[in-house]
Order: sequence, then structure tokens, then C-alpha cells
Amino acid sequence: MTSAEPLPPAAPRGREVKASVLAAFQLVEDARYFGSDRRDRRGRRRSVAERTVAYRKLARDLRVG
Repeated sequence: MTSAEPLPPAAPRGREVKASVLAAFQLVEDARYFGSDRRDRRGRRRSVAERTVAYRKLARDLRVG
């Protein structure tokens, strides 16, 4: 065996959760948490406006500092 060859695992591993499965689960949970509640248009517009104001303040502070 050369140093370029990977070593075999020392012991058989148990069930491992793959990163892509975890990422997919997180996406599902995020969608359930953030997108499932049906807010009225005014609530959505308000949250978008608040987020926009926060981003603009942050951008202004980063330019000044």
C-alpha cells in the first residue's frame, strides 16, 4: 500500500446520515417553519419592508465604518 491509498476503516461503521440528507431535512424544516403559516398580505408586506429597512441600515453602517 502506498501513502496515496486510503486506509480501510478500522471497524465497521454504524448507520451514518449523509450530509445531503441532513441538508434536505433542514430545507424541509425551514420551509415548514417559515412558509407554512399563511399570513395576510399586509403582514407579508410589513415583514418585507422591515427586512429592507434593516438591510439598508446595515449597508449604510458598513459604508460609514
